[in-house]
Amino acid sequence: MAKGIGGLTTEQALAQLDDMTANVRPIAVDEYQRRIDKALGLMAKQQLDVMLLNAGTNLRYFTGVDWYASERLVAALLFADGSLIYVIPHFEIGSIAPLMLIKGEVLSWQEHDAPYALCAQRIRERFGEKAKLALDESAQFFIADGLQQHLPNLRISNARQVTAPCRMHKSAAELALMQTAMNMTLAVHKAAASILYDGISTTEVTEFIHLAHKKVGAASGSYFCIVLFGEDTAYPHGVAHPKTLSDNDMVLIDTGCRVHGYLSDITRSYVFGKANERQRTVWQHEKNAQQAAFAAARNGIACQQVDRAARGYLQQQGYGPDYNLPGLPHRTGHGIGLDIHEWPYLVEGDTTELATGMCFSNEPMLVLPGEFGVRLEDHFYMTEQGPRWFTEPAVDIEQPFG
Repeated sequence: MAKGIGGLTTEQALAQLDDMTANVRPIAVDEYQRRIDKALGLMAKQQLDVMLLNAGTNLRYFTGVDWYASERLVAALLFADGSLIYVIPHFEIGSIAPLMLIKGEVLSWQEHDAPYALCAQRIRERFGEKAKLALDESAQFFIADGLQQHLPNLRISNARQVTAPCRMHKSAAELALMQTAMNMTLAVHKAAASILYDGISTTEVTEFIHLAHKKVGAASGSYFCIVLFGEDTAYPHGVAHPKTLSDNDMVLIDTGCRVHGYLSDITRSYVFGKANERQRTVWQHEKNAQQAAFAAARNGIACQQVDRAARGYLQQQGYGPDYNLPGLPHRTGHGIGLDIHEWPYLVEGDTTELATGMCFSNEPMLVLPGEFGVRLEDHFYMTEQGPRWFTEPAVDIEQPFG
């Protein structure tokens, strides 16, 4: 049995966990203002008149307003002169206004109003019929359609050219929140491994992980959780009817939590019982591919080069080629921050150059159909000296937690 796998009850494992958020500090108001200022600079270079930030992570990133996207428009219009107008349902003012860390005019609308007409009127007053608007890349189609109906000559472009360059470079405060979240999830992983036994269900493990995340300080528990055993581990995001755990099964657990909106995301693969030679060999190939990706990450190189490093190593071992199975069926990594997957990506075709403050998952998963899968996922961030791990990767199949 690998070190730390099995042997404890859920009560014993939870009792060993403590709140890890005592020294956590939320993003300060002045940092939000710096984000706005950077966005305005990018808007000026692109000759944009206004940017619409829809409810969701972009609105939260720039204004502090943590609200969900729905059929009701909740948004902010950021104009090129730096003025900000919040567009919100009138009956939600009491709930949303206290969340506005960056102050601005509130343009409210009643249930029978057309909020897009109100937006169009304000845009027309300032920039005329042919204004240039950058629309939040996550906005639903009906928002663009509604604006266009009331301002037919509005020129709409993708706001990602503004939002992504801001969000992909994490500040020290953001990195600190992510580091705490990663530390919390790694502690939860260790606890989850300790409760495994022959016959345990994925549901029981998932429920434990949720409670464990709460115990270490994540108020809403797990942000997500994937638990797979045996042959099911060959399906990266799970199966409809997961099996219970059996002796000598490969175990794959992928989970994370939020700390002031910032996410963790860690995967561990190991064997419950005695690993056979096939499992050991494949696990080591996965470990080596993860290390190859990390070694390739250098400031100034294209993101796709990191993917090529991991995939190239695996192809040398007889996997693939490319995305073919057995092998690596998906990109090597994704950006992370307020969204679990955000720009840029470690994948062929992404020529974004790595730079200080960028954060990535490193997870060149190996999938062997009909047998098992191995995913080792840790995250790193770029410093001036190169990549740095948030969490210590697994040492070997007998020591999955570093």
